Amino acid sequence: MLDVRRLRLLRELALRGTLAQVADALHQSPSSVSQQLAQLEREVGVPLLIKAGRGVRLTPQAEILVEHTEAVLAGLERAESDVAASLVQPSGSVRVAVFQSAALALLPAALTWLEAEHPALRVTVVQREPETALAETWARDFDLVVAEEYPHHAAPRHPGLDRLPLTTDTLWLAVSPDAPEHAAIERIEDAARVPWVMEPVGAASRHWAEQACRRAGFEPDVRFETADLQAHLRLVQSGHAVALLPDILWKGLPAPARLCPLPGDPQRSIFTSARLSAVASPGVASCRRALAHAAESPR
Repeated sequence: MLDVRRLRLLRELALRGTLAQVADALHQSPSSVSQQLAQLEREVGVPLLIKAGRGVRLTPQAEILVEHTEAVLAGLERAESDVAASLVQPSGSVRVAVFQSAALALLPAALTWLEAEHPALRVTVVQREPETALAETWARDFDLVVAEEYPHHAAPRHPGLDRLPLTTDTLWLAVSPDAPEHAAIERIEDAARVPWVMEPVGAASRHWAEQACRRAGFEPDVRFETADLQAHLRLVQSGHAVALLPDILWKGLPAPARLCPLPGDPQRSIFTSARLSAVASPGVASCRRALAHAAESPR
């Protein structure tokens, strides 16, 4: 009988690429991971790893085991969900990944709802960019992810993850209500000669924002770059930059900047994703209900 824990190590190596990354993800030493994989090779009776430069790669037989391991882990996760569903109240832990603006707008109300409705459920939350969080949820680092999708910029798809719409929010050109250099800005074309703040290169929001400017006929002068949308808002309010911002940032409150509509009234989609083998878990289902409650709440 093959050991599931050692099979999982092989799967992690297939996902993460190096023994060091596997060890870091599972809080083990690289030597311990190497020893357990060597033991798995002895159990199977065929080589599973081949040296490749300073690292290793999987043999075809190892790839077969990884494919079967996916099915085994999914079956075990469904079994855990079935046991949890037999209880009166959801309990245990749910690991959630969420991006910053959704955390600010939705997380407090969602956690308050969960504390009232399911006090035995323990929820841990980590801020992650959606592209990273989706991959990590597929890899079983998280149970649920709150992610985003900008217009005409599809979020990554991973096998075995579902996708459930949560809410949408409108995207605006935000300018200072007081800065003289922003007074004449009514459309995105009017912001061609002022400084901008955007998220770092590589983020879907950055690519979408740059494309919006280019469609308007100019290359934005990006003076400030940060993933913190609260910092974007502060730079806008102080008149140092303009930005394209989602209105979830001020959910239920008066807009803290002057907002100019964009062509086509674009909206960002916010959704949750979980592994198909975990969607029936009472903890995951409860977190999704809590987030939906928060999205529908006016504050």
